[in-house]
Amino acid sequence: MRKSDYVIYNFTENNEEVSFTFLMTSQNTYSRLKLSDKGEFERFTWIPTSSQWSLSWSSPKDQCDVYDLCGPYSYCDINTSPICHCIQGFEPKFPEWKLIDVAGGCVRRTPLNCGKDRFLPLKQMKLPDTKRVIVDRKIGVKDCKKRCLEDCNCTAYANTDIGGTGCVMWIGELLDIRNYAVG
Repeated sequence: MRKSDYVIYNFTENNEEVSFTFLMTSQNTYSRLKLSDKGEFERFTWIPTSSQWSLSWSSPKDQCDVYDLCGPYSYCDINTSPICHCIQGFEPKFPEWKLIDVAGGCVRRTPLNCGKDRFLPLKQMKLPDTKRVIVDRKIGVKDCKKRCLEDCNCTAYANTDIGGTGCVMWIGELLDIRNYAVG
């Protein structure tokens, strides 16, 4: 939990939920959330001295913050042009990819060969969308890799925290990946 002068932030992660909430510290301080017609999520705070709402936070911050901008098996890198790239071993699904129409994302160059496949480490990347994952907090990253290799539907794996414990395995397409390397 983090606290500022006027708001308390709380991040919850357990078996039942993953959520982010905030609470104003004073009943005299007002804040509102707005989803704009452009899909921007904005938080405004009321400033009594000017009698105006002030934008205190918004998302997306850049193009790569747009959900799944580049499609499956690709990643977004705000420091390059074009910003969408296929993961190594994948290629654009449609030729229009080179014309910056990234609909369809990327597809494998060669089909999976269950039992003989290997993984490519991706560093400084945001983890893919977690809609279709299996999580096991009891095993380490080595056992996670082994378990993923044994499951022909597993497309990626990672440890669940920075310390290297816990396991998350992705089943199916990898979506919404972003490169965080400084350009």
